[in-house]
Amino acid sequence: MLRILAALPLSFFHVLGAGLGWLVWTLSPRFRRLTQQNLAAAGYSDPALLKRSAAQAGKGALELIPVWFRPQAEAALLMREVVAGDVIERARAGGKGVIFVTPHLGCFEITAQWYTQQVGPMTVLFSPPKKGLMNALVLSGRGKPQLQLAAPDMRGIRALFRALKRGEAVGILPDQVPGKGEGEWVEFFGRPAYTMTLVQRLADATGATIVLVYGERLAAGAGYRGYFEAMPPREPGESATRHLNRALEALIRRCPEQYLWSYNRYKVPAGVAPPESAC
Repeated sequence: MLRILAALPLSFFHVLGAGLGWLVWTLSPRFRRLTQQNLAAAGYSDPALLKRSAAQAGKGALELIPVWFRPQAEAALLMREVVAGDVIERARAGGKGVIFVTPHLGCFEITAQWYTQQVGPMTVLFSPPKKGLMNALVLSGRGKPQLQLAAPDMRGIRALFRALKRGEAVGILPDQVPGKGEGEWVEFFGRPAYTMTLVQRLADATGATIVLVYGERLAAGAGYRGYFEAMPPREPGESATRHLNRALEALIRRCPEQYLWSYNRYKVPAGVAPPESAC
């Protein structure tokens, strides 16, 4: 059924998704609270931005149907433009692998679909849903011949290392909250956020190049524009995790309405001391 629905125009899913986002905004106090708090912490207070953010969140949910369930060659065509310069070529030239990092910004799924169709294989770190049906949908939608999935456990981490050792690419959403012992408290939009250290550990162990990427959602369901960029220089005395968060903040500020502000980025994971105690 989802493969049949996926043939509908992307604009259909975006219009319907915008309505879904506004409905959730109306009915879910938690969704409103997290979105408002996180936007305010980042310095955004425009009510119009709040509404646009809710609509974009709904678009992000429903656009997964065409992105996941169209044939990969067709899904990759939704990437109408790629702004990369020679970043991808230079990153791959070293032969030590590439670590693509993308926040929950725009359509972060389309960039991996495009890359594996147009460039080469990629192994993506993902957190399996707890419900069996959703897990089956995620596996069938995300998994492609050139796109391998790795769970956030030791087996999955080893898969990432092996991919980089082969000179391939891996994809990571570094603004997810990691588990105990897998992160450190670092500022993110002015507030301490438990931030994964995996990205830098992979880079240090393999010599892989870290590349920033995100897929901007174009207006009227026209598709996506992908951006691939080198990491900015690290500031003196700046930790690797703060450097990563600062780079992600700069990406998000380009189109803040397309970031998933409703995600509880500042939660304290089980067994982790809160930032005041950690300091």
